[in-house]
Amino acid sequence: MRSPTDTTTDQAPANPDATDDMLATQPIGYWSGLAHAAVTQHLRDAMARIDVTQPQYWVLNRVDGGPVAPSREEVVLQLAALADGPHEIARVIDQLLHRGWLRVDAGQRLQLTEAGEAARVRLRELVTELRAVVHKGVSDEEYVAALRVLRTMVANVADNEGS
Repeated sequence: MRSPTDTTTDQAPANPDATDDMLATQPIGYWSGLAHAAVTQHLRDAMARIDVTQPQYWVLNRVDGGPVAPSREEVVLQLAALADGPHEIARVIDQLLHRGWLRVDAGQRLQLTEAGEAARVRLRELVTELRAVVHKGVSDEEYVAALRVLRTMVANVADNEGS
C-alpha cells in the first residue's frame, strides 16, 4: 500500500533513545502511548494529593459544560470512552453525589452544588498549572501542529477501518 504522499518511511522498532534524525522511523503507537501514560500519571498523581480523581474532574466539567444540565445517562454515555471501564463514570457520579458536589434536580438532571463548583474551579487551576509543566519548552504553535498530526493519524486509521 502506498502512502498518500507517495513516500515510504521504513518502520523501525521503538527506541526510547532515538536521535532526532531517527524519529521519522519511530512508531507513533509507542510514542503516543508513552506520552499518554506519562501525562495521565502526572495529572492523576497531582489530583490524588488533593483526594480527587481525573474522572471526577471530567464529570464536574461535563455537568457544568452545556446550556442544559445533563442527565446521569448522558454524562455516562459522553464520558464512557475516556473511562477505565464501563461502570466507572456511573460510580464517579455516585461518589460526587455522596461528596455533595453534585445534586439531582426535579427533572433528573445533574447540577453542580456550590461545593462542586468550588472544586471544579480549584481543579481547573490545578490542571492549568500542570499543563504549564507538561508544555514547558513547547510553543503553542508546536502544540497545535502536534495535535493536528495526531488528529490526522486518527482520521487515517478511522478511514481505513473496513480495509
